Amino acid sequence: MENIMQKPPKQTGVWLWLKDNLFATSAHSFATILVLWFLLFSLPAVLEWGLLQANFTATSGQECHASAGACWSFVQHKYRMILFGIYPFDEQWRPFLVCILLIALIIFSAIPRFWQKYLVLIWVTVLSLCGVLMHGGVFGLSEIETARWGGLPITLILAIFGILIATPLGILLALGRRSDMPIIRSLSIMYIEIVRGVPFVSLLFMASVMVPLFFADGFSLDKLLRAQIAVIVYVSAYIAEVVRGGLQSIPKGQFEGAASLGLSYWQSMRLVILPQALKVVIPPLVSIFISIFKDTSLVVIIGIYDLTLSAKVALADPLWQGFSVEAYVFLAFIYFIFCYAMSRYSRYIEQRLDLARQR
Repeated sequence: MENIMQKPPKQTGVWLWLKDNLFATSAHSFATILVLWFLLFSLPAVLEWGLLQANFTATSGQECHASAGACWSFVQHKYRMILFGIYPFDEQWRPFLVCILLIALIIFSAIPRFWQKYLVLIWVTVLSLCGVLMHGGVFGLSEIETARWGGLPITLILAIFGILIATPLGILLALGRRSDMPIIRSLSIMYIEIVRGVPFVSLLFMASVMVPLFFADGFSLDKLLRAQIAVIVYVSAYIAEVVRGGLQSIPKGQFEGAASLGLSYWQSMRLVILPQALKVVIPPLVSIFISIFKDTSLVVIIGIYDLTLSAKVALADPLWQGFSVEAYVFLAFIYFIFCYAMSRYSRYIEQRLDLARQR
């Protein structure tokens, strides 16, 4: 009787995995065959160009042009120009150290056991140190104007400050859009809809060209700061709409329960409503963060030396012209590493929150 009632053992194996994941339905089978066909015809050519016939030891572009594959020697000779732009060559240890500090700060902040109050102080200290290193003018460091900043530090600075400032601003806009006060609600709706209704490029042009017109003669706002403001304005509107969707998904009973406990509006939002709403919108929020990290490359149109413009400057060298594919593959690899890390971390946070809820 016990043998009859016992569940059959779960089948495992390579073929079963292939059937469940790649050939579960006719549509899955068609997609799998199509992808395999594409890889079969493209992967050998890519490997031959990128590895088998690639040149890793050339000292000039002429040597690379003689080879049939990629010229990764270009990246070896020009990586400092790509990563740090036109920042003074002898001082490039400073932006390198800034990149290390910012990446280490993000990794440190991603570990749950460090989510303590002192984390705010660490952020303020590290960001202040990064500003001192990049700009200089104190502690014996030579002063470097922001017009000469470039490369990866610019991308990290625009993305990090954009996310840090735009996230709380977007949450406030989402709350304002759902407010019972007509003026606050109307202003929030106007802000969100107007910003979301124009492309990011137009905001950058406005920040670069039109904003200085509103200031008195002789006063100028730093171009990098104007670009940072444009990033914050743009991202906050999209975050506001995502958070608003999360707030609407919360059952009405949660609001009533918070009110029955005697919590004020801000207490109920901080302790009850927002934690649940933000948990729901983690995937779209991370998608916005990934998007803005990539969209920082658009600041090239107003003359800021991000990774893209730094690569163009490196390609302008007469000795290394004609290797744009290698340069942009290198840039794509950098963007992929950061974007993939953000994507995987969001999955980790979702799983962690699900486990906490199950307990």
